[in-house]
Amino acid sequence: MRAVLPALSLVLINTAVFAQNYPAGPVRVVVPFPAGGGVDSAGRLLATKLTESFGKSFVIENRGGANGNIGSEAVAKSPKDGYTLLFTGAGFVTNPSLYAKVPYDAVKDFEPISLMALGPNVLVVHPSLPVKSVKDLIALARAQPGAIGFAGSGSGSTPHLAGELFNTLAGVRMVHIPYRGTGPAMIGLLSGETPVMFLPAINAGPHVKSGRLRAIAVTSTSRLESMKELPTVAESGLKGYESSQWYGLLAPAGTPEDALNALSANVIKVMQASDMKQRLHDDGIVPVGNTRQQFAAYIKAELVKWADVIKRSGARID
Repeated sequence: MRAVLPALSLVLINTAVFAQNYPAGPVRVVVPFPAGGGVDSAGRLLATKLTESFGKSFVIENRGGANGNIGSEAVAKSPKDGYTLLFTGAGFVTNPSLYAKVPYDAVKDFEPISLMALGPNVLVVHPSLPVKSVKDLIALARAQPGAIGFAGSGSGSTPHLAGELFNTLAGVRMVHIPYRGTGPAMIGLLSGETPVMFLPAINAGPHVKSGRLRAIAVTSTSRLESMKELPTVAESGLKGYESSQWYGLLAPAGTPEDALNALSANVIKVMQASDMKQRLHDDGIVPVGNTRQQFAAYIKAELVKWADVIKRSGARID
């Protein structure tokens, strides 16, 4: 017992010192997508705010490839010391169902820190389509099964799966038309080649205001601050519908609790700041900032939800 007590005291002292000093140096935040995309932009914004909050540098490192799998695997295998984090999006919960094999376990290999924000889509149609509401679109799709195409930024992308969830809940069959990214998909949409899309709100706004696209609903659970006049898909008659890109911070499983708690508390503080809320609202993004436990529950629920949608749709990447 004499030997154990000093050792235990030393552990407690070291833990307390770690909590007070974390982070003692720069923190690497891996974004598993190329620079310039939505996840990267949100990650850089959060990294800047965490740098200000902690007084230590949070540095973004882009490690794109395989729809986020490469960067996520790298973080899962990184030292579990709080100095390598993962900032990712919805692909984290859809990839396990889209790929035959994923090189990490989304639940066992990571510690959720906080869900930063949600990026809803706007259900938009080309003005040539005789549709002004969700009910109109469902009626047209039922009358013309397989004849209406909806654009997506690639197989397995958030816009693609948003459309497949719509198909499932509405009992219709619109056909996904995959493009190589959001830009090409928008060209097809704006030309009327593919008349429907679940388009990220930040991309939809300008084209809706100009009249080049007609917005009929948002895919979030509540209306957007920037588009208050636009109903949600759920309140338009498709009960239970919700589909959003999301942005969240995670760490490798086994990262010290003190580091995780400090990170979570600071993300929550950053997301409660009025300037951050206003900036995100202006871009059609919904600020969240929740607890570790809430984010963990969200990830588990999303894994189950999208596994069912993907199975029903037959979507695959490999």
